[in-house]
Amino acid sequence: MGAQAVAAYEQVDPVPGGSSLGEVRVVQPLVMLHAGALGRLRLSAMLDLEGQTIPDGELAPGNWGEGFVDRRHPHTYLHELVLAAEDLLGARDGPARVSLSVGKGFAPFGTDDPMVRPFIRYPVNHHLAQILERAVAIAALRTGRLTVEAGLFNGDEPEHPDQWPRLGRFGDSWSGRITAAPLPGASAEVSYAHVHSPEHRSGAGTDQAKWSVAGRWDRTIRGHTVYGLLEWARTSEAEGFFVFHSLLAEGAWSTGPHRLQYRFERTERPEEERITKFRLLRPDLENSILGTTRWTTHTLGYQVRALTAGPVAVDPVFEIAYAGVAQVGGGLIDVRQLYGRSHVWSLTLAVRVSAGMTMHRMGRYGAAEEEAGAMNAHHGMNAHHGMMP
Repeated sequence: MGAQAVAAYEQVDPVPGGSSLGEVRVVQPLVMLHAGALGRLRLSAMLDLEGQTIPDGELAPGNWGEGFVDRRHPHTYLHELVLAAEDLLGARDGPARVSLSVGKGFAPFGTDDPMVRPFIRYPVNHHLAQILERAVAIAALRTGRLTVEAGLFNGDEPEHPDQWPRLGRFGDSWSGRITAAPLPGASAEVSYAHVHSPEHRSGAGTDQAKWSVAGRWDRTIRGHTVYGLLEWARTSEAEGFFVFHSLLAEGAWSTGPHRLQYRFERTERPEEERITKFRLLRPDLENSILGTTRWTTHTLGYQVRALTAGPVAVDPVFEIAYAGVAQVGGGLIDVRQLYGRSHVWSLTLAVRVSAGMTMHRMGRYGAAEEEAGAMNAHHGMNAHHGMMP
């Protein structure tokens, strides 16, 4: 078992309307459980209490999805509950491993959830680079340095923290991911997803075609943990009428209790009709995209392990970000009219408190989790989500 929570002061200048805004919030309040039985069954479960601590979302310039804009939405209470049956064929497939995983969790698409990566502040591309909180069935094969995953899931994304996937839509969407680990600590992956009507729970909306290509580096060099991620993502909606791109590069370097980190992101996001500064019109009767904006963001961060008391760790965190915002193509969006200017500053001062097991790479189940877990155990992935070795 494990748990964590982050107490954060976040300041953004400007927010929509042109003013600045600061808030104190508790984000990422999590309880995690891993369990195994019969030698081949593995349960991954996570409760996320953000519906109680940030019901109106977390200040996060450029973030969007699930009806929120310029705020990160709270995740559903049952963030993950997946049961994996591992090595189904036993010795019959030799050194290969075949698994089947079912439950509520991440579709096999894109990169790791930002929650298990170095930064507290989520990137703009969260809904371009991951597909989360769906009812999933995933088959995975790992042979040598290659892992192949294929999954079925429901296309609709949650509308409220207490909402379950619409099971009647299960199987209307699918995805696949191939991951290669050519060198210790290094991996490369490519994935594709077809998502039916993600923003219309009834299934009446437009479909998305999503691509993701990424490379990841995570290992210890001369006693220092070094991490890097480079990802490209593309989402096409309404048969290519709208196309959104993202390029992200982030890295972290740790020495002793200290960690320095930097992220560059250049992401396009849809601009839709707003009913308040931070909320979009939901549900909409037809596609309501009014235009596209491009967010180019530089984020610098520092974290230090301030206290370790038994299973409990306390980590103060500082992050500062600068984002330039530009309109892309036509549409009805005027960036300066919306924000008062075309650049946004944000500051995060936080303290992360964690205890027990470290957070796993959400979305990697069964045979895919075996590969990821082996890599993390060898190269100290703990350093990237607050539990430094």
